[in-house]
Amino acid sequence: MKRMIAKFIKDESAATAIEYGLIAAGISLAILGSINGLGTNLKSKFTSINSSLK
Repeated sequence: MKRMIAKFIKDESAATAIEYGLIAAGISLAILGSINGLGTNLKSKFTSINSSLK
């Protein structure tokens, strides 16, 4: 039983999966932030184009 617990504690494969998950979450947040900023910019451009066409 002690060997199984020691082996479980030394196993770091789950830590690697968690790290990859955190990296993916960080990249997703960066993409969402840039898309949000781009959307605001595009909205103002289309509003400007719409008002100039009227």
